[in-house]
Amino acid sequence: MLQPELKLRRDKIRVLMAQQEIDAALITCNVNLIYTYGRVVSGYLYLPLNAPARLFIKRPNNIEGEHIYPIRKPEQLTDLLKECGLPLPTKLMLEGDELSYTEYTRLAACFPETTVVNGTPIIRKARSIKTDIEIEMFRRSGAAHAKAYERIPSVYQPEMTDRQLSIEIERLMRLEGCLGIFRTFGQSMEIFMGSLLAGDNATAPAPYDFALGGEGLDPSIPIGANGAMLQPGQSLMVDMGGNFNGYMGDMSRVFSIGKLPERAYAAHQTCLEIQEAVTEKAKPGAVCEDLYNTAIDMVTKAGFADYFMGAGQKAKFIGHGIGLEINEAPVLAPRMKQELEPGMVFALEPKIVLPGIGPLGIENSWAVTTDGVEKLTLCKEEIVELGEGDKVMIE
Repeated sequence: MLQPELKLRRDKIRVLMAQQEIDAALITCNVNLIYTYGRVVSGYLYLPLNAPARLFIKRPNNIEGEHIYPIRKPEQLTDLLKECGLPLPTKLMLEGDELSYTEYTRLAACFPETTVVNGTPIIRKARSIKTDIEIEMFRRSGAAHAKAYERIPSVYQPEMTDRQLSIEIERLMRLEGCLGIFRTFGQSMEIFMGSLLAGDNATAPAPYDFALGGEGLDPSIPIGANGAMLQPGQSLMVDMGGNFNGYMGDMSRVFSIGKLPERAYAAHQTCLEIQEAVTEKAKPGAVCEDLYNTAIDMVTKAGFADYFMGAGQKAKFIGHGIGLEINEAPVLAPRMKQELEPGMVFALEPKIVLPGIGPLGIENSWAVTTDGVEKLTLCKEEIVELGEGDKVMIE
């Protein structure tokens, strides 16, 4: 990562720190290290308000450079800061919503004369407005994501289970460069790469705050494909996380096993129309709650409100911010008064689940521009009927 880009990101955090009279930040969680340093390390990035950042690193031991210092344990931090000629902070922020209690209290104890505050909201706010380079990363990820999805019909074979097809799609994603890991904010939403939901499995509620659930293959990861045979007349939704360069692009597409009832195509068209209406209104200054209400009004008039964002357990949002994690700001949901700003990137996912048929709808990633939004995931959006498969050789 280019140093000017990293400095731009760190300075965004500094601006917010200054507003709350915070003297320094101590950053150690992986996602925030990627954001401020450009890679994952084991150690601490110390970000003073008015001085260059310092990296105190435990592992790997082969990183050297200006303002980089080896460290064995956090209790060395105060002495090392003094050796650098830096005053100890009066007010220090830690990643309070991301660190374990033990780690947070240990780091706070290293600064006994300092007021320690939770800095996670500040870092997440800074990360919610993407730089030009970050948005370009999303564009590149979206192109690779679409390339993998376009090949899905070639790996389908009759009498597959949802698990078997999911494995083949995951392979396509990996061949295009997907890194695999699916990062989410919080400790309780684990999933492998993403999900494939077919038929009535899409109606199964899950404990996670995702748009749709699925039973999963095991109670230890209760979401996604459940191993059932794919049946004629079913729809299936592919929702694999597009992490090709650290940034979590989001895209869902619907396929069918043979033809579907006309009601399914009508439901899918309703979701496409919701996408068009919401993105038409999604300009800087648009209120997230208003965009959500636009979707609710449209799906109600179309007669599909009972099946919108779930058939039983319903998700209470139609979109969410994306970035280095899958659920950043903004969130398109009730009571969310946040306004869209240029540089925000979000996934919009109006979805309908019809019992006896399966999931319908769409999900794309969008960047907020100065006068509207840019679609970052460009791929065929109508329902694609799966047939005999092309049995192509994948290299």
